[in-house]
This record gives sequence, structure tokens and C-alpha cells, in this order.
Amino acid sequence: MTADVGAQLRKGVVEYCILGVLSREAMYGWQLSETLIERGLIASIGTLYPVLSRLRAQGLVTTHDEQSDTGPVRKYYRLTEAGTQQLDSFRTQWGPFTRTVTELVGGTDND
Repeated sequence: MTADVGAQLRKGVVEYCILGVLSREAMYGWQLSETLIERGLIASIGTLYPVLSRLRAQGLVTTHDEQSDTGPVRKYYRLTEAGTQQLDSFRTQWGPFTRTVTELVGGTDND
């Protein structure tokens, strides 16, 4: 077994967490990384961009450039229709999955 279970759990859900955040609003990379870092889902902005590249390659997110009032043009990420469908599918499966895991490892004896 791996010593850092948290890292394995984060690795398994970070893509869906990114889709979930982007389902609420389009964000530029730095803004998205701050949201994920403060919640402990990624370690740094450097870990975000490879995931965003995979999501773009899969057609789940797209980008557009916007001029910034305080600096250079920013690349904003947003969900595609396929990204919304993928997130909906994950949401459907996540609830039952977490309930099952909680039942199995929850630490309470229901017998």
C-alpha cells in the first residue's frame, strides 16, 4: 500500500474537481491554481498545466484569451459541452461511490 493515500485520492479526482470549478465560471490558469492550492488539491501551478493540457486534448475544456487590466492577455479555461457531460457522469457516480467507501471504511460497526 502507498504511504500517502491522500496523494492517490487527489490524483484520482483532480481532473473532475477542475471541471467542477470551471462549470461555475471560466478562469485563467493562475486563478484556477489558487483555488485548487488553497483546498489542497494540487501542490503548485506547475502541476496544473499538464492536467489542463490533457483536458484540452480530450475536448473537455477550451480556452480563450482576454485582455487584463493589470497585465498581459490571460488565457481563460472553460468547459465544453463534452466537459459538462463528463462532469455530469462523474457526479452521478461519485455519490454512490463515496457512500460505499464510507460504509466499508467508516469505522463504525453496524451489526
